[in-house]
Amino acid sequence: MHIMQGIDIVQVSKMERIMLARPGIASEIFTESEREYCFSRPNPHVHLAGRFAAKEACLKALGMGLTGEGIDGALRDIEVVTRTSGKPVLQVKGRVERMGSRKKVCQYTVSISHSGDFAVASVILAAREKGE
Repeated sequence: MHIMQGIDIVQVSKMERIMLARPGIASEIFTESEREYCFSRPNPHVHLAGRFAAKEACLKALGMGLTGEGIDGALRDIEVVTRTSGKPVLQVKGRVERMGSRKKVCQYTVSISHSGDFAVASVILAAREKGE
């Protein structure tokens, strides 16, 4: 088993400023389901920041990042789904799923935390070794 890890931290107040300045950007970054969840919460920007951090951490774990080709639709190819227990789960599709398949990723895990003006996310990917 091969492990890949990514982490990201986002300032909640910065996320709020961006969302207020460019409301349409939410649909460029977040899936409809993510937007519905976040905007149904008392402080949506905390949840948006956590999900953005998770998406970037996932791209980092895959060795992609947000520069260059990383941003073109890749953020919506990663979705944070909240289970009824509150546990966040990553679902991938499109180009991100294809990249994960090439890297033999068999498990995506995410942890998101908020404290004060910051949201942090850690993503760990488990991948099969060649021949497994």
